[in-house]
Amino acid sequence: MMASFMSYFGGRRDTKQAARDAIVGLREQLLLIEKKEEHLQKKIDEETTKARANAASNRAVATQALRRKKLHEADLDRLAGTRLQLEMQVNTLESANLNAETMNAMKHASDALKQIHNGMSVTKVDATMNSINEQREIAAEISDMISNPVNSGVDLDDDVLKEELAQLEQEALDERLLGADHVPVHVPPGATPAAKERKPRARTAEEDEDAELRALQAELAMS
Repeated sequence: MMASFMSYFGGRRDTKQAARDAIVGLREQLLLIEKKEEHLQKKIDEETTKARANAASNRAVATQALRRKKLHEADLDRLAGTRLQLEMQVNTLESANLNAETMNAMKHASDALKQIHNGMSVTKVDATMNSINEQREIAAEISDMISNPVNSGVDLDDDVLKEELAQLEQEALDERLLGADHVPVHVPPGATPAAKERKPRARTAEEDEDAELRALQAELAMS
């Protein structure tokens, strides 16, 4: 079998056809043996019938029929052994042929892989992957710069932003408190625009406190 493999891969393309021809020949021989077996089995049945028919009336004829029956049975046993050997050879050839076909397919696949990997190596692939990763990082940095053009080059500190926001909130609160301290002046209907412009300014809380303090000091001086 090994010699068959070596000759097959050595360039003898007729080995494959020779294996097929051998299998076909063996199967044809098996068909002949099966027909011979059927013929012998028919003879055995006939001699058995003859022996039974003459067992009581003619022992000599019955005895000869049994002898022929035994000979036919021996031939049938030999044919059965031959048929078994032929079947084993067919199975062996079919298995060897399948192995050869499998090895041939694997060889073609190996050659295809070699052709695909021609010029490739682990070092080259690793260098290529490193280059790809580097270009990805560059692309990501460029995307970040494009998507944030306003903040480009500006280092934003969260603590500074929070402090400025707190100052703005405090200023807004102070303005609202100052606006609450101003009492609107009622302008009578029909007043001239000049009178509206001369409305008195509302006093602040500090001015109210100063007035109360002066009034208290005057009361103490009088007592």
